[in-house]
Amino acid sequence: MESAPTLRINEIFFSLQGETRTVGLPTVFVRLTGCPLRCDYCDTDYAFHEGNVMSLLAIQEKVSSYKPRFVTVTGGEPLAQPNCRDLLRQLCDTGAEVSLETSGAMPIANLDPRVVIVMDLKTPGSNECDRNLESNIAQLKPHDQVKFVICDRRDYEWAKAKCDQYDLRHRVSEVLFSPCFSTMSYRQLAEWILQDRLQVRMQLQLHKHIWGEESGH
Repeated sequence: MESAPTLRINEIFFSLQGETRTVGLPTVFVRLTGCPLRCDYCDTDYAFHEGNVMSLLAIQEKVSSYKPRFVTVTGGEPLAQPNCRDLLRQLCDTGAEVSLETSGAMPIANLDPRVVIVMDLKTPGSNECDRNLESNIAQLKPHDQVKFVICDRRDYEWAKAKCDQYDLRHRVSEVLFSPCFSTMSYRQLAEWILQDRLQVRMQLQLHKHIWGEESGH
């Protein structure tokens, strides 16, 4: 008899979405353990190893207890655990709007098409730029989102070039420029975007302003 499918879960919690198109809206977060990347600015390194094994059914029951409209599966890197794909499908079946926060270093092909993918293209300032699986970009759907964490002017110019190279503003619903919380001046990034009349959404990680710099929520 086959055992029930499981995932290693770092935490499941209810909070306000701090980023993306649904910023500020109450959301259930499912944070999976593990990540193959080590970005310099990572604020969730506690999720690299800490976590408990849960069945997909137990995860779904915990999520459903909040009666959510929005569910975000995050990490770590959620797709590093193969059963994440089944979890995403099952969460979509509940009727919630399900988003996946992924580094883009793992293949996103054949995910449930109802999932909103929020793909973080790693900038040079992350020191993980070479891990971007750029073949993923062709898999993005019109309701998906692409995020860039901007650490400095080099990152900004790199991100602009990627937007042009892949016509991201017409490929996905949102292109998000997020200033690195510890190194990038909000005002400076805003001024660059305005000077270039760049059609991207600047986001400020609402959760950090509410719960503090160490918050990974």
